[in-house]
Amino acid sequence: MTESIAVPHLPTARGCPFAPPDGLADIREKTPITRAVFEGGEEAWLFTGYQEVRDLLRDQRFSVRVPRSVHTRDEQPPRPGRGSLLWQDPPTHTADRRLLAKEFTVRRMQSLQPRIQRIVDEHLDRIASLPQPVDLVAEFATPVPSMVISSLFDVPVDQLDAFQDAAAEMMRVDVEPEAVQAAAGRIMSTLHQLIQAKRAEPGEDLLSALIAADDPEGVVDDTFLVTAAATLLIAAHDTTACMIGLGTALLLDRPDQAALLRADPSLVGNAVEELLRYLTIGQRGAERVALEDVRYGDVEIKAGEQVVGHALAANFDPAFVPEPERFDITRRPSAHMAFGFGPHQCIGQQLARIELQIVFRTLFERFPTLRLAVPAEELPFRHEMVFYGVHELPVEW
Repeated sequence: MTESIAVPHLPTARGCPFAPPDGLADIREKTPITRAVFEGGEEAWLFTGYQEVRDLLRDQRFSVRVPRSVHTRDEQPPRPGRGSLLWQDPPTHTADRRLLAKEFTVRRMQSLQPRIQRIVDEHLDRIASLPQPVDLVAEFATPVPSMVISSLFDVPVDQLDAFQDAAAEMMRVDVEPEAVQAAAGRIMSTLHQLIQAKRAEPGEDLLSALIAADDPEGVVDDTFLVTAAATLLIAAHDTTACMIGLGTALLLDRPDQAALLRADPSLVGNAVEELLRYLTIGQRGAERVALEDVRYGDVEIKAGEQVVGHALAANFDPAFVPEPERFDITRRPSAHMAFGFGPHQCIGQQLARIELQIVFRTLFERFPTLRLAVPAEELPFRHEMVFYGVHELPVEW
């Protein structure tokens, strides 16, 4: 019988900055579904087992439209309408995702490889000319994904810095809601102006393609476009930037693994999948609310109760991968949940994979003696952000 226990607090402190929070594995080992007290001070159901989290994230008896977040003490702000995949349930989510997925095909993402390679090469050329040590977050991890996703939407280059600053503000969990809303407003205003320009003079970018898309129901209006573009821009930029910075830090902290990648660049696909599994930067878990009474084994979840599917805990479940605490880029790629699972699985995951593969292969080929300029434990980690990573990454070679 699965035991329902009271957990004093969901663990968030990390003894090792690259490992899951201390105590998370103990909770999963005792029971993969339990009650827990979250950072916002509220109690909810916590799913930590791999199979249990997968089942939860594809279960349509749960909604993403939670009344409030258990991760913060703030009430949920008003949610955007059509185009915001993060806060939609079927059938609206299904219809909107179908519209957007047409522009995120594997073929289209693969066609971006030369552009991504050029952006990466240009930034590494600049880094090579800078005095050491160099902050790889400021000079590479942040601007590269910003330029990639912005080029997909054809955001003007002179607006990239402002966009990066606003996106970073929106990802903080330690600021007032008004600051987050102000940052969102700046991004929305920029995108609205961009959409008007694309309506007047279409290009080869994603926004132009959406404007011209077959839309018999008249869904794709300016509000849809602004909301969808903001969601995709912010999510794609911040998550990839975190993975580049944190992934590089981890590889440099594990020189045996970095040596394997340098010796055999063909391992980059495996390396990216293992980095995604091992780091799982969405550190707080996906929130849902039960739409009806739901039973999982001997656990009964009442309608209206909130639940959290903790992908980081699930990706370290020994029932999923053997020796999950061992970082090994030669490990056979696994069906990890770094991109989520089910209907809300990340729509841009193929772009992220392509981008990360180009980044890590090129970075370690270009700088074979790359190393951390400070001990890993002295790096400023992003504990206070939605997505885990490093604020700075000083390196030398």
